[in-house]
Amino acid sequence: MQLNRHQLLLLAFLTLVWGLNWPVMKLGVTAYPPLTFRALCIWIGLPVLALLMLARRTPFRVPRDQYGEVLRLAMTNMVLWNVLIILAVKYLSSGRSAILGYTMPIFSALLGAFFFGARLLPRQWLGVAAAALGVSLLLWFELTHLSGQPLAVLAALAAAAIWALGTQRLRSTTLGIATLTLSFWMMLITAVLITLLCVALEYPQWRAPSAPTWAAIGYNAVLVFGFAQTAWLTLARTLPPIASTLSVMMIPIIGVFAGALALGEVLHWQDWAAVALMVVAIVSVLAPNRSAAA
Repeated sequence: MQLNRHQLLLLAFLTLVWGLNWPVMKLGVTAYPPLTFRALCIWIGLPVLALLMLARRTPFRVPRDQYGEVLRLAMTNMVLWNVLIILAVKYLSSGRSAILGYTMPIFSALLGAFFFGARLLPRQWLGVAAAALGVSLLLWFELTHLSGQPLAVLAALAAAAIWALGTQRLRSTTLGIATLTLSFWMMLITAVLITLLCVALEYPQWRAPSAPTWAAIGYNAVLVFGFAQTAWLTLARTLPPIASTLSVMMIPIIGVFAGALALGEVLHWQDWAAVALMVVAIVSVLAPNRSAAA
């Protein structure tokens, strides 16, 4: 399908902001408790989103009978994704985290095939195999080095799988509320639950953030949670998966090279191979077939 100008601008904005955010997140959590970092980002981002809603006169109210669905969507699209991925970023390079986090389209394709009635073509199964090989390379690298973090790899993969489930549910939801309203309440639920985890797990580590950490918090609060999160939800609710192919391909690539340039992260051959395999996998899974196009 053809994307209009507004949708193309949203995709470009989302790709750049999320791609650059991987080294930004790594900078933020390197010397700061990761869950506390994420909670601060969301709490500060909430007023930004609220002001946007007020400017556009978007209602905050959610009908009582839809509370449960909003909570379920929040758990898969935001709460579990944010908790698992920020813990993974703490122990992995930003580039490696980006590659693993953006296995989401592969998990989405598998979930669609097994649980949502979608049918995968042979070339799409080949794409799933390519993604599995790329992930295996990264996992093998982590397992064969004394400083490796295989549990962080598994956390990033779990985050991607849960996000994929959330995206599938988001596309099939019958909620009649505006995307901005849904985004606000999902962010609020996420902020509350992650704050409770912070109190339980990270309270002894609490301290004032440094200047670089505040910069990373500001980037996430304003650009990621204030705008990009809602942009993604808008695209996920209104467009089929194929429409975001370019964005999904480019975000981990931007994350890998931004981390190498900004943070001096060393790229090993496994990283290069994983990037190439992920691009092949995503194109194979998401690219339209000729008969569908016809």
